[in-house]
Amino acid sequence: MKYISTRGQVPPVSFSTAIAQGLAPDGGLYLPATLPDLAPFLKDWESLSYAQLCEAFMAVFATDIDRVELKSIVERSYTKFDHADIAPIKKLSDDLFVLELFHGPTLAFKDFALQFLGNLYEAQIARTGNPISVLGATSGDTGAAAIHGLLGKTGVKTFILYPDGRVSPLQERQMTCTGADDVFPLAIKGSFDDAQAALKTVFEDRAFAAEVGLSAVNSINLARILAQCVYYLSAFFRLPAEIREDVTFVVPTGNFGNVLAGWLVQRMGVPIKGFRVATNQNDILHRLFQTGIYQLDEVAPSLAPSMDIQVASNFERFLYYAEDCDSAKVREVISTFKQTGKYVFEDFKSDGISSSRTDDAEIGAIIKRVYEQHGYVADPHTACGFTGDFDGPQLVLSTAHPAKFPDTIVESIGQDSTHPSLETLKAREIVKYAVEPTPAAIKAFMRAH
Repeated sequence: MKYISTRGQVPPVSFSTAIAQGLAPDGGLYLPATLPDLAPFLKDWESLSYAQLCEAFMAVFATDIDRVELKSIVERSYTKFDHADIAPIKKLSDDLFVLELFHGPTLAFKDFALQFLGNLYEAQIARTGNPISVLGATSGDTGAAAIHGLLGKTGVKTFILYPDGRVSPLQERQMTCTGADDVFPLAIKGSFDDAQAALKTVFEDRAFAAEVGLSAVNSINLARILAQCVYYLSAFFRLPAEIREDVTFVVPTGNFGNVLAGWLVQRMGVPIKGFRVATNQNDILHRLFQTGIYQLDEVAPSLAPSMDIQVASNFERFLYYAEDCDSAKVREVISTFKQTGKYVFEDFKSDGISSSRTDDAEIGAIIKRVYEQHGYVADPHTACGFTGDFDGPQLVLSTAHPAKFPDTIVESIGQDSTHPSLETLKAREIVKYAVEPTPAAIKAFMRAH
């Protein structure tokens, strides 16, 4: 299988090349040249364990990786999860379910992809002998998950940009208290969008990328999206058979990567009814799906900081399909948005995706309501998934463990939420580096380290 750029200005590449580069040389995002039809596999896949399902799914895409090696990569990727089901479903009522995606080592859904990507990179380095420098940007959970997916990997140095003071204290400690000398948490003044914009410019410097062996862990890397596709498949198979094709997946998201993974699974022939994008008060995606206008706004720090994003990177992949795979149209939209901060679609195709918005004033009340009605503690991001009126059965994706946001939980329900892995971080020294969110400053720091 070959992979193409959404912007259509570079030749197709192999899976391994697409993963190693992260961002395509023309600034676009990689996608399969043709999406496969998964329908013929579904009956055989339904009874597989999570790791077996991941291996079978990834084998469809990673066609240049030996199947024995792929099996080993996948098996290692799910050994650090603390639940036997890896991604368990909790039933709250006959038509309301929660998909718990926080049982990995950093207690967030990003672990599913980044444990896998870390092992994928380790295998790549072993094959090629070439060390890599991994650069990522985070609004909270991605950085910690990336760092812990890459810890101890020979030949890897990890550089993670994050907005200083705009992630939760425990999220910051997960990034800055590793004690590892090959991990560099880079605290910037500004927002996640500032970090992400600088990161993309760094990746577009192909000479620098070659110089330092640059690789990506953000969801611009297609391996992230593909690995996340697996928990949608797993959830679909484990929902009650009589309703599974009537269930709407409700996805808290800011960068569009999480919901894109499910939407791609649906597009590949899995009969998921539909999706609802659940945003916080940084609602560029909600405004887009409601009005057809993609317009930049100021980032407002919130109780759900991992969604404090105004430029949704993975929207470009959705746009490619929404515009009938027209790369020229994608380039026009992205260029106009980059120059003006706005694009108005004459006929925006939501393709079965609805949306909702939750501001800070509502989050605490939702956490309290869900706890009182169902005895379930939702973190602030997951709480956004319980907004609005539900039409038919719903599966809310729970993206993080509530213990990562103890102040909000205590204020909402009067009870503390803790986790042993987080408690041990509180006594460790924070080590971080202040860097300006400019491509020049980031490249200078990376060269120096």
